[in-house]
Amino acid sequence: MNVKKFTAATSREALRKVREALGPDAVILSNRPVDGVVEILALDNDDVASLASPAPESEMAAPRPNLHMQEPSFDDLEPAPAPRPAARPARAFQEAPQARSFADAPAARPFQEAPAARQSLNSLYDLDEPAAPAVPPTYANRRAAQPEAPAFDMAAMTAMMSAAIAQAKESAAAEMSGMMSEIRAMRGMMETQLAELSWGSTQQREPQKAAVLREMLAAGFSASLSRYLVDKLPAGKDAAESLRWIKTVLSRNITTMADEDAILDRGGVFALVGPTGVGKTTTTAKLAARCVMRHGPEKLALITTDAYRIGGHEQLRIYGKILGVMVHSVKDEADLRIALKELRNKHTVLIDTIGMSQRDQMVTEQVAMLTESGADVKRLLCLNATSTNETLNEVVRAYQGTGLAGCIMTKLDEAASIGNVLDVLVRQKLNLYYISTGQRVPEDLHLADRAMLVDRAFRNKRDAAAQLQDADLPLMMAGLGNLNNDRSLREVYVG
Repeated sequence: MNVKKFTAATSREALRKVREALGPDAVILSNRPVDGVVEILALDNDDVASLASPAPESEMAAPRPNLHMQEPSFDDLEPAPAPRPAARPARAFQEAPQARSFADAPAARPFQEAPAARQSLNSLYDLDEPAAPAVPPTYANRRAAQPEAPAFDMAAMTAMMSAAIAQAKESAAAEMSGMMSEIRAMRGMMETQLAELSWGSTQQREPQKAAVLREMLAAGFSASLSRYLVDKLPAGKDAAESLRWIKTVLSRNITTMADEDAILDRGGVFALVGPTGVGKTTTTAKLAARCVMRHGPEKLALITTDAYRIGGHEQLRIYGKILGVMVHSVKDEADLRIALKELRNKHTVLIDTIGMSQRDQMVTEQVAMLTESGADVKRLLCLNATSTNETLNEVVRAYQGTGLAGCIMTKLDEAASIGNVLDVLVRQKLNLYYISTGQRVPEDLHLADRAMLVDRAFRNKRDAAAQLQDADLPLMMAGLGNLNNDRSLREVYVG
């Protein structure tokens, strides 16, 4: 019998050493941490089996009599041989170095706790302890004689493994995210450089495209729409012919109201919406004056929801008093439902709404109030011609909701260029009803003429954009990316 000691940094590594040295059937005698390492005392399974089996001279080794068998006759009995004198176990114990080392080992206590093993040692070395009653050597007793390995905390081990797996996944995800970011940056840089090279070569081969591009940028059109239309230019045209082709394409893609019958003769409920200061109240008064001149004041009703702005309600009330039209004030959706139900016999109902920023969360509530008012309310968006292209796109996206009936271009007389508004009309597919050119009621409200608007956009150029040099165009066009992914450009008709 040889007890072996194994040390390692972790229990897993120590168990692996035990398995390699003694096999998978080795018996663990003790498992404890010592000086920062794990120490395991183990014993070979064959040594444990030899300790657990009874000695040949002991009474447990004698076969158990079978009570059910018939007793033999005296003729069948033979005299048993005399027993061989046994050697003194004390001398054997002194001459066996392995046994002495086992008795001196510090891990002998866990092994002595097994009753069957202690009984075998007492009978083997003739110790003076009282012998335990003889028990038949059954399979269960042999299993009980072997010391059981200490139970491991499986829950803690599972938690450690789960934490390690989660940490590995997080690190892998972080590395993958960083790799994808680098790939996107490289892709964007390559696309920018290739687009710059492509536009530079195109500018040298077809200089008329650079001239048309500068004209569109000076008129206030966005770089993406300008680049898209310039790429679609037919071949073999000079700069003047190319510019006329651009104007024709822009006019075809702007939708306007042909006459006023859609509003004045057909009637209905119209709500003017938009940000603060775009001229909703003044435009409402201009429309009201046109309706009164055609159908009379008894066919028109005015509703205002502007109960927050100081003087907002009074301004529309003064216009209504001049026109002889009653102005109704509502605060919420319930009041609006009641007012529209009472005014259902009116030919035309105009609603002046509260002006709020396109980034205000109340815009969605306002759109829902008009949509769920119980009547077919057509929303007309007032677009300020002095706003930038990015601002106008935000306004349209905020007030779009379930759909806009159309828009009205306001403050046209204050705008240095109107290409930004026309760009939004082309890309957002908005129906342009009227254009407002001043504060006079109702003289400064006109029907939209798309050809006139396009021609005016190219006549009123911005000086800063007009001074763009040919060397600046490749860098500006390179930052646009892939224009084919822009849905608003895919709907532009260039046939």
